[in-house]
Amino acid sequence: MITAIILAAGESKRMGQPKMLMPWGKSTVLQTVISTLQTAGMNDILVVTGGAHKQVEMLIGRSVQTVFNENYAQGEMLSSLQIGLVAKKHEASAALICLGDQPQVQVRSVQRILQEYKETKSPIIVPSYQMKRGHPWLVARELWDELLKMHAPETPREFLNRHTKNIRYVELDTLSTLQDIDTPDDYLQSHP
Repeated sequence: MITAIILAAGESKRMGQPKMLMPWGKSTVLQTVISTLQTAGMNDILVVTGGAHKQVEMLIGRSVQTVFNENYAQGEMLSSLQIGLVAKKHEASAALICLGDQPQVQVRSVQRILQEYKETKSPIIVPSYQMKRGHPWLVARELWDELLKMHAPETPREFLNRHTKNIRYVELDTLSTLQDIDTPDDYLQSHP
């Protein structure tokens, strides 16, 4: 089983309000990410919450599993990733690491990454657009222990950099794999 771990624990300081709850089309930013993953065939989804976690958990209800990152205020993506991996350690063969503030990601992009894993069983699959790494990326369970042993200020990017030779890239023809929403300008420029 492949699980999707949505990193949604940030404090949204640059946005000035909880970005997971912001409107996106007929939904919200986070609900759009969840819906995209479900439409792409992901049945097992875990949302790692932090800032505004009570509102986020009320928003998504019981549609997906959540886990709270008590250390969210430190702002480290690594800790949220680790909490998600621990929660799924005995259930999944791979994890698709997704950003909660990336509602532009397309169903076909997710499906291409999942298909690549099914066909190749490559331990790391990363989407790219014009030679730039993006999200969501997939990591097989055989490498989870290495991620779990990392400590801040190490980052998931450093993990990927150490495994450059092991990465199987999926070239996508959409900028959406690189786009997330951090500031009001980002939101206004990309909001549907």
